[in-house]
Amino acid sequence: MASVLVFGPTGKVGSYAARTAAEHGAKVWLAMRDTTKTITGLTEDAEKAGGYKRVQADLQKPETVSEAVKVSGAKRAFIYLVHGAPDHLKGTIEAMKAAGIEFVVFLSSFTILVNKGLREISPSDYIAYVHAQVEANLEETFGVDNYVALRPGAFVTNLLAEKEGIIAGKIEMHGSIFEQDNIVPSDIGKVAGTVLASGPRNGQKKVYLYGPQIRSIHDSLVEVARLLGKDLEIIELSPEEGLKKYVGGGMGESIAKYMIEVRSTKGPDKGNGERFPRYQEGASNVQLYTGKPSTSLEDWVKQNKELFQS
Repeated sequence: MASVLVFGPTGKVGSYAARTAAEHGAKVWLAMRDTTKTITGLTEDAEKAGGYKRVQADLQKPETVSEAVKVSGAKRAFIYLVHGAPDHLKGTIEAMKAAGIEFVVFLSSFTILVNKGLREISPSDYIAYVHAQVEANLEETFGVDNYVALRPGAFVTNLLAEKEGIIAGKIEMHGSIFEQDNIVPSDIGKVAGTVLASGPRNGQKKVYLYGPQIRSIHDSLVEVARLLGKDLEIIELSPEEGLKKYVGGGMGESIAKYMIEVRSTKGPDKGNGERFPRYQEGASNVQLYTGKPSTSLEDWVKQNKELFQS
């Protein structure tokens, strides 16, 4: 039974990645900054029964990652982006390689331009840039054949940012015309765990993942409210008003300005006239790796109504 390391198992994607890898027969080590934290969807009894092991590690501290690899004996690892990491995880990636990791699955982003090199993406395209730098570091350290980048679309959980407005029946926001696919974290995690334990299908190195339907944020929120039995009024803010709301909510001004620019349209062109590169491929990849179609927005809301409670 091969050992694998899953970083961030307390998150929704990481939790499903860990459990799915175990279902595929892997010995799963849960790499955590705080090894006492509760893991979503994994009770203490289930953790013991599944033979999971916890190990302390912090992706921003290469020495802890190196030790976790040595303790676990893992040859494969699942990692995610750490916002603000000054070297885009380069030191950590090199430490993993030196300690014995041979294959990495990285939770990246669909925003990476399909017609540009990883190092060619401008820092002004913030989300794409930070993910691309990690991918580039993986490529330079492990080589193109020894890592897989998962490139999911827009998480459905982004809608929870408007939870209070949904409950109140009124949302004031900028960028409601922005379109997204609303992929659910559990689908991403299941694909991640499958690739981690069994490798990619059809020689894929960049695995795009999308939800089954593209909707504007406006229509997505209206549908969420309908499913919760609520009426919802959405008031569109100007870019200036939207920026003030973002900054007032604690978002850094540079990131807030980036969000305003991105959400002032239906979505930025990702190359070849596509806002969602390889959409059909990405929508079918969930089925390819999990055996089931992407979870719909409707099903996700029905399964997670408690998330929208006050």
